[in-house]
Amino acid sequence: MPSNAQYCFLIALLCPPCALATTIHRCAAPNGHITYTTLSCAIDESLTAHEVRTPTAGSVAPTLMPEAESRATSGVKIQDRDPTVVGKTEDKCGSQISARERREAILNQRIIAGMTQQDVESALGKPSKISIRNSSTSYRYETKRGRSAYIEFDERGCTKGKAKSQTAKSPL
Repeated sequence: MPSNAQYCFLIALLCPPCALATTIHRCAAPNGHITYTTLSCAIDESLTAHEVRTPTAGSVAPTLMPEAESRATSGVKIQDRDPTVVGKTEDKCGSQISARERREAILNQRIIAGMTQQDVESALGKPSKISIRNSSTSYRYETKRGRSAYIEFDERGCTKGKAKSQTAKSPL
C-alpha cells in the first residue's frame, strides 16, 4: 500500500507547474518621473498596479521576438574611434614579468623579481614575520626544519631584484 509521501510525490508530478506572480506599482510623479516598485508610491504620485507573472521552466511556450523595423539612417557620417578599455589591470611593478611567468611561479611556489606582496602570499601563504623599515617591507618564512626564506619588497610592494631569473625556493 502506497504511503502518504508517495501520494504527495505523485500529485506533484501530475500537477502542471504554476507561474509565480507579483504586483509591481507604477508611480508617476507630477513632474513626469516614472518609478516601478514593489512598495507603495508617494502621496503626490499616481499609482497603477501591474501583475507580473514569472513563468517556470516548461510552463509556457517560448515567445519569439518581433522583427525589427528597418529605417533609413541619416546622412551623418560617424568617424570610427578606438574602443576605450575600462577596467584594465595595472601592474604596480611595471610589468617586469608576464602573466604566464607569474602564474607558473605561484604554482611552483617560487618567488621571482617583479612579484607583488599578494603574489608572494598566494605562492607561499602568510609569512611568519613581517618587518617594515622606511619604505621597504620584508617577509620571513620559517619551517619546522629550521630553514627560512627572506623576501624583500620595495616601496611599491614589489619583490626586489635586478633580473627576472632571480628566485627564492619555497621553504615549505
